[in-house]
Amino acid sequence: MSTAQSITISIDDSQAISGLWQRPDMARALLVLAHGAGAGMAHKSMAALAEGLAARGVATLRYQFPYMERGSKRPDSPPVAHAAVRAAVAEAGRRAPDLPLFAGGRSFGGRMTSQAQALSPLPGVRGLVFFAFPLHPAGKPSTDRAAHLSEIALPMLFLQGTHDALAEIDLLRPTVAGLGSRATLALFDDADHSFHVPARTGRKDADVLAALLDATADWMAGR
Repeated sequence: MSTAQSITISIDDSQAISGLWQRPDMARALLVLAHGAGAGMAHKSMAALAEGLAARGVATLRYQFPYMERGSKRPDSPPVAHAAVRAAVAEAGRRAPDLPLFAGGRSFGGRMTSQAQALSPLPGVRGLVFFAFPLHPAGKPSTDRAAHLSEIALPMLFLQGTHDALAEIDLLRPTVAGLGSRATLALFDDADHSFHVPARTGRKDADVLAALLDATADWMAGR
């Protein structure tokens, strides 16, 4: 199994962020992987994604948004977050120009990646991967956060739990369907925003994670 290497990613001449670079032997693709709003790149959920993808031949570059680097709980403004996304994508492209490049992330990180792509295409990126795209705040159903997705021409993969409080399934299905052939929706029954499933289902979170990782690696291989 490959191990994660700590790196530094420059955003501009005055600002840099931390990253974790993980490239397995026989890597077939590379995913730039952004964290969610409440936990940074080293959180166990992010490590599980990176390690599981490595086992499936996918390299990853995880990175911290500036607010997380500072230890703040208040997420960055979109322009600041977008700059971090672009810096991480550029760094990934420099480190592995031989690998097909994808970008995305968990929740907030996935949304910041899609917003950046919608504003100006991320160089070299072939597709976007969203782990629990946050369609709306919990308890406030809406599709406003998805408006920018129509500006994206790349293939997109949405991996979502059917009990995600930040993406009501009756709103998510038509939203993804409206994007046409560019978008693929992979649903995980009974899983919440963290891809946790209740014990009564007879499944374990590890089972959901394995299925999610298989779906991600297969989708990337097809692109």
